[in-house]
Amino acid sequence: MPEQHMERYSRQILFQPIGRPGQERLLASRVVIIGQGALGTVIADHLARAGVGHLVLVDRDFVELSNLQRQSLFDEEDAHQRLPKAIAAARKLARVNSEIEIAPLIADVTPRNVEELIAGANLVMDATDNLETRLLLNDACLKAGIPWIYGGAVGSSGIVMSIVPGETPCLRCLIDEPPPPGVLPSCDTVGVLNATTATVASIQTAEALKLLTGHAPAAGVLYLDVWEGTFDRMPLERRPDCPACVQRNFEYLAGARTAWTTVLCGRNAVQIVPPDERGISLEDLAGRLANVGRVTYNGFLLSLEVDGRELVIFPTGRAIIKGTTDEAEARTLYARYIGT
Repeated sequence: MPEQHMERYSRQILFQPIGRPGQERLLASRVVIIGQGALGTVIADHLARAGVGHLVLVDRDFVELSNLQRQSLFDEEDAHQRLPKAIAAARKLARVNSEIEIAPLIADVTPRNVEELIAGANLVMDATDNLETRLLLNDACLKAGIPWIYGGAVGSSGIVMSIVPGETPCLRCLIDEPPPPGVLPSCDTVGVLNATTATVASIQTAEALKLLTGHAPAAGVLYLDVWEGTFDRMPLERRPDCPACVQRNFEYLAGARTAWTTVLCGRNAVQIVPPDERGISLEDLAGRLANVGRVTYNGFLLSLEVDGRELVIFPTGRAIIKGTTDEAEARTLYARYIGT
């Protein structure tokens, strides 16, 4: 190990369960972080500082002022420029640790691309904002045999679960069927504390360091509440009839359970993903929309403000329609201004 690594990671190397061999394993590891929001920015920051050698940052969104309350890698200038979160996070982390590789990917995770996104990873970190994507990650990681760490946070409460294919229960052992819309609390209804997301992400990171250095993860499911100051670990057994880890029936990966529209947590917005994502010219589209409403284009994404709604359009044709949670209205606006 080069001398600069010994100095940079000296306090971590002194920690006996990691030591020099563990640090070398971290430097050789590849971790894919799905989401660069409240959980993902903390996870990425911790893992970059810990010396994970290759980080892949995947996110579909851009930075807004409301993110700054809890998304620790962003600042006001990122929000002013409306930078894609993956780009803004990678730029910050490159100034933290220039000795590791950081690959930002502006992408939504779908059944069409998830296997490619996680290919070659030693570990996948869940920092998403919806259960559907997490169940998709569960399928993809089980199929590929890649460990992953589930984390969620809302209000003052959080949850963490480490999943190792073939060794532990999977997410569908915990959550077989997603509840109907409106049943679970969300950022829209109860908000979220930055202390909650930071705590959940830190525990996820600790689990990641254990797995990457060859240690067994904590068993079961951790439930916490930072306001009440409670931490409870519940045992969980593999379900003998689990469709995912036992029957290996990957319904979410097959696309049978995945919608093309998603109401985004805490955003008053709907995401539209076209059936066939392909490159479009945002510059040409900006010209066509110039007389429709207020258009801005920053080289990464295009924004159209019209009729009290905002359409944020990405180079693959994916769009976020802000100002509504009505999926039918969002599809109408998409078809009207972008096309199908």
